[in-house]
Amino acid sequence: MASTSLICDTQPWKDLKAHTEDIKKTHLRDLMNDKERCESMMVEFDGMFLDYSRQCATLETIDKLYKLAEAASLKQQINRMYSGEHINSTENRSVLHVALRAPRDAVINSDGKNVVPDVWNVLDKIKDFSEKVRNGSWVGATGKPLKDVIAIGIGGSFLGPLFVHAALQTDPEAVEFAKGRQLRFLANVDPIDVARNIAGLNPETTLVVVVSKTFTTAETMLNARTLREWISSALGPSAVAKHMVAVSTNLTLVEKFGIDPNNAFAFWDWVGGRYSVCSAVGVLPLSLQYGFSIVEKFLKGASSIDEHFRSAPFEKNIPVLLGLLSVWNVSFLGYPARAILPYSQALEKFAPHIQQVSMESNGKGVSIDGVPLPYEAGEIDFGEPGTNGQHSFYQLIHQGRVIPCDFIGIVKSQQPVYLKGEVVSNHDELMSNFFAQPDALAYGKTAEQLLKENVSQHLIPHKLLASYEHRVTVEGFVWGINSFDQWGVELGKSLATQVRKQLNASRTKSEPVEGFNFSTTTLLTRYLQASSDIPAEPPTLLPRI
Repeated sequence: MASTSLICDTQPWKDLKAHTEDIKKTHLRDLMNDKERCESMMVEFDGMFLDYSRQCATLETIDKLYKLAEAASLKQQINRMYSGEHINSTENRSVLHVALRAPRDAVINSDGKNVVPDVWNVLDKIKDFSEKVRNGSWVGATGKPLKDVIAIGIGGSFLGPLFVHAALQTDPEAVEFAKGRQLRFLANVDPIDVARNIAGLNPETTLVVVVSKTFTTAETMLNARTLREWISSALGPSAVAKHMVAVSTNLTLVEKFGIDPNNAFAFWDWVGGRYSVCSAVGVLPLSLQYGFSIVEKFLKGASSIDEHFRSAPFEKNIPVLLGLLSVWNVSFLGYPARAILPYSQALEKFAPHIQQVSMESNGKGVSIDGVPLPYEAGEIDFGEPGTNGQHSFYQLIHQGRVIPCDFIGIVKSQQPVYLKGEVVSNHDELMSNFFAQPDALAYGKTAEQLLKENVSQHLIPHKLLASYEHRVTVEGFVWGINSFDQWGVELGKSLATQVRKQLNASRTKSEPVEGFNFSTTTLLTRYLQASSDIPAEPPTLLPRI
């Protein structure tokens, strides 16, 4: 395409626009009955299993999306990114966050130079420094070990590392490495955030990591000066060099601030802030808390997906499929939002991180060439771990608005709990809801089914229940809807009961999975197989933290 042309001017876009009318006449209930379609919409890679059969799409839709990808030169654009071309044209920069987790022997060039050795120089420096802090050979100004870390940063310097920290806090191996240590994140310039972060901490045992590429970010630097004063007033100005380190490229300002430039950890202008969790931005504070060996596993996992994204054919490429389906939902079906629903409390900070990654990246109204977009782009991302979200906003998704959802399930819990005499384990109870809710959303209930359940005729079009707060009541008055009921979530509960019974029967009596659609049967069977080491009648087991 010429640089000033728009993707909406291409034939594949126009074909998809025309195809939309056919899809709008089709109910997911009918699409889910097509076993061949469902089977074709399952992809697996490196422990990840993607089932997109509950998307409002046919195999013809997916084929048309591949043609759209071809028209957008998607493969070539991916290759341009990996080869270090300046695809960030407005800032004239490479986009190489993939280099941050590349193997030591990889070659990834930016401006003719392989950047991987520079990345590993910083990683080696982080490993060395974090081990010294953790083993007590690097101590504070009064000779005490530094067991508490406050990382100061905002936006991408905060959300990504916080997400990973939350995910590791209950991992059994990470828990062992973190014993006796604390990691806190200071982002908001609100003094309340400062007060909460230093509450209960002793400056003598606290190390502060200041994260700012330019060392000029207003909120971050004010918070940094505040903690510098907190340390200096207790231990004297000379203590700053022992209690504060930096993640920055501006060594002049780092030194002027009072931090030893030797204790500054670099990253590069080809790393966007929201993509920087695998740089020193995330790796340094996380290594101080958990040890470099734990964080290196995270980097290797990211690297595995990087290679998959670069090399897998589109029909097997999980990131590509997810991206194309989002384009389909937003720009063609007209669904502007996406719910991110991880059925794992360890992923509680995933949705806030993705909010920035997605909405800051794609929240644009003009093309890369400055041409106003005549179509919708970007998603409104929100989410909450299940089952919390079920008791919060699922009613709107069931019966208020069509909102595409990413349901994320985990085969094995980090902290399994079994109670003797219970029908299922705590994790199986959670996963009963994970398997039930997508089908409840995909199928709903027909008017005939509701009538058989003796639901009053006038309630069929809006089977809702429960008031929220007076604010929501006012909204309902304005919209002319009934704000006082929430029947939509009840279907998910009844389906969860069916799943719960199946899990119990399969675990205790080895009964096969029956009575579900092809997709749910496949997912349940895989879940049971992957967690088959759980005993049929486990003794009581409580969390190990």
